Amino acid sequence: MKYFKILYIQVLIGILAGLLVGWQFPGFAPTAKLVSDTFINMIRMVIAPVIFFTIVSGIAGASDMKKVGRVGVKALIYFEVVTTLALVIGLVTANVIKPGTGIAVPSSTNAQVLEISRQAAAVNWGEFFSHIVPPNIVDAFAKGDILQVLFFSILFGIGLKWMGTGGGSLLRNFDKINKVLFNILKMIMRLSPLGAFGGMAYTIGKFGFSTLIVLGKLLLTFYLTSLLFVFVVLHLICRYYGINLWKLLVYVKEEILIVLGASSSEAVLPSVMQKLAAAGCEKEVVGLVVPIGYSFNLDGTTIYLSMSVIFLAQVFGIDLSLGQQLTVIGILLLTSKGAAGVTGSGFIVLASTLTALKVIPLEGLALLIGVDRFMSEGRALINFMGNTIATVVIAKSENEIDLAKYKSVVEKRTVSPTDVL
Repeated sequence: MKYFKILYIQVLIGILAGLLVGWQFPGFAPTAKLVSDTFINMIRMVIAPVIFFTIVSGIAGASDMKKVGRVGVKALIYFEVVTTLALVIGLVTANVIKPGTGIAVPSSTNAQVLEISRQAAAVNWGEFFSHIVPPNIVDAFAKGDILQVLFFSILFGIGLKWMGTGGGSLLRNFDKINKVLFNILKMIMRLSPLGAFGGMAYTIGKFGFSTLIVLGKLLLTFYLTSLLFVFVVLHLICRYYGINLWKLLVYVKEEILIVLGASSSEAVLPSVMQKLAAAGCEKEVVGLVVPIGYSFNLDGTTIYLSMSVIFLAQVFGIDLSLGQQLTVIGILLLTSKGAAGVTGSGFIVLASTLTALKVIPLEGLALLIGVDRFMSEGRALINFMGNTIATVVIAKSENEIDLAKYKSVVEKRTVSPTDVL
């Protein structure tokens, strides 16, 4: 019975129960969605303040401001390199396996595709970077816009740092508020089995298993590619930096299961920040890398986007040349960065990419609507894993990690402070 008290066991039970209920009682889907949305909203209500107080405390308490800037630049470079690799792997796998071959071309464009196309046409990707600067910081906190809150938090942290010893009392109060927020988070996380149950019951109840039959090859190809990315690309990165990938993933197993059930990596953003800091990563590194990664390091999303473009080209019998596929990579490197700030981002970004490419008909999106929810879990999982690994890697490369603490917490063994990863 003691195993049922462990959180990740409870979450796993919630996922399995949700799958069974969604399968046997599809009419429960609307209620299940309400349960899932309520849990995610409870997490979202603390995301903005957690990011703000964590980043401000990290920057204002840092001894070297140049190091903070270097961490930010290094994170952006790392994200660009890794997401490019994800795009390339997605394209290569789709070309080799050809999941779109033999799929019937949609006979008509449904209303949902027309709405997605309209939203994609309204997106001005040139305004993405200007959107980072909030016109109203209260509005940014109210909407939970991670990028805008991140931008303001960095400026506030620098401003507080410039106050010197005069800002000490405010900094100490911020630290106390942050501890209160994480105590709130602990209470919310006890409800994560219910959130995972609701998310899985909604997915199965709403979309069923029938859509998997027609597009099963695409789904399998996507998950195969995702596993290839994690256990080849990310594994090699971890080995280079002396990090045990498997033990790190086991350390965040509760978050992985919550992401799987909720189909959202956002649901575990505050808790993974807390766990990485508890594992010895300096809080200014965690505070910068994790929120930036949630906007710029969308490995799972980029794999999905690149594979979807090739899949739709194969459905319509369009043979994309090497030059056109390189163009796809170039377009996606830009458009995928806007995915975090756009509602329904996956389809909208894909639609805007197809529009820019001007080769593949938008009508093909109708094929992906039914199976998209089953792929969203994979996208969220890879996004989460990629950002978790990136944070540890960047902390290690900057010597901003307590190695003895990391080994004790993550690898569950006692070491001396002189040990290295």
